[in-house]
Amino acid sequence: MDNSTLLKVENLHKYYHVRDKIGKRAILRALDGVSLNIQRGETFGLVGESGCGKTTLGRTILRLVEPDSGSIEYDGDDITKVNMRPYRSKMQIVFQDPSGSLDPRSRIIDIISEGLKANNIVSTKAERKDRVFSLLESVGLETYTAFRYPHEFSGGQQQRIGIARALAVEPEFIVCDEPVSALDVSYQAQLINLLEDLQDKLGLTYLFISHDLSVVRHISNRIGVMYLGKLMELGESEEVIKHPAHRYTKALIEAVPVPDPDISRAREYDLSEEFTDLVIPEAGCRYSRLCDGATQRCFEIEPLIREISSGHFCACHKYD
Repeated sequence: MDNSTLLKVENLHKYYHVRDKIGKRAILRALDGVSLNIQRGETFGLVGESGCGKTTLGRTILRLVEPDSGSIEYDGDDITKVNMRPYRSKMQIVFQDPSGSLDPRSRIIDIISEGLKANNIVSTKAERKDRVFSLLESVGLETYTAFRYPHEFSGGQQQRIGIARALAVEPEFIVCDEPVSALDVSYQAQLINLLEDLQDKLGLTYLFISHDLSVVRHISNRIGVMYLGKLMELGESEEVIKHPAHRYTKALIEAVPVPDPDISRAREYDLSEEFTDLVIPEAGCRYSRLCDGATQRCFEIEPLIREISSGHFCACHKYD
């Protein structure tokens, strides 16, 4: 791993044993051979519909979920099976639901201080209070809010507290698991701007997970598109948005709302619920049943993700 690469994931698999609607045992392939690199200081956006494996990938990278196979390297170290305690202060997560991730019985000062105490970052109560005050100010909250409880804050303010908690241990890498999906549009923009400001100031690296392509486009340097446990496309943000190579990426882009109703009615692709299918086929491309350009080969052989232009990768037989 070169010095510019902070995180490297190779052929990561995570399967779950589940039961289908009639009670029959089945295997859910949440991650099915995912490989990617994240460069130091960049924001890597991960998009896809619900159930495609985005959150599982983020949590598996942090080893909150154990992978079945594959490897995870962080800053040149293989962390796939090691004790994660030395890496917990380097790798943090901001959860999707801010209210669900904050202990309702604890004050904000105690919530943020938990990481400080666990990693012996502060030694006295005075240092702890000063550190918490500084963190709250860094995310745009008043210092007196440290003595309140989570239910006294709005959803956007709770998410700022979640960001402050993640920053408390001075991490290098943060998984942002749909951090703005529970917020209204105006507050989404504020949180995105806050994350960008913190990245510039602290030199952070983000894995930004979202189902909203318009949000990911704004904040990300590169974008990876996931579908049913597989990376279907990967490349520079503007390249993926302006020149999408995979049929599924095109459908995601077309699903982004636009204010002009005439443009909306003229759209070619549809990602409405009746067209989605979360059952992974036994062979071939997992998007083949929904792709209007599929050939017989697409149903028989699974395409490998390959470079189709400089830094732009796609898993489609069209580019073989």
